[in-house]
Amino acid sequence: MEPLIALVVGFTAARLAGLIGVDALDGWQPALRAGLVAMFLLTSLAHFAPRLRSELIGMVPPWMPRADLLVTVTGLLEVAGMVGLLIPATARWAAGGLILLMIAMFPANVSAARRGVAQGDPLGRRTLLQIVFIAAAAATLVRTQQPHRPAASGLAVSVP
Repeated sequence: MEPLIALVVGFTAARLAGLIGVDALDGWQPALRAGLVAMFLLTSLAHFAPRLRSELIGMVPPWMPRADLLVTVTGLLEVAGMVGLLIPATARWAAGGLILLMIAMFPANVSAARRGVAQGDPLGRRTLLQIVFIAAAAATLVRTQQPHRPAASGLAVSVP
């Protein structure tokens, strides 16, 4: 549930910042990217914090090799995606990559729930949350129309 809270709080704070004049956060997509950054900051930290890391390692399906390495790599990919979301030129690529990463990591949630390893949210709730996170990232992929802003005066002036 904490990642959802981070997403909502990050989005809301960024949207408010955009409304009061922070140009980089003016609009729902930049604010949504900021919310995703907050969420992935939280989730990526779990890959490296000792107690949470051991829980994530335990969630990896037993048939997969080197669970510890997989947790490290996915954590680094989350960090890379998070950084990519912060850069307008790479934000769409980062969002696409994070969507693929979330889809690829979801079987660990299923495996952990079936084996009784995961504490906290049951599989149904985890599935719903994953859908929300993927939808949020997908929403940042949608191209929006930029408002047309006319020149300051709107008049053409010729200088002799």
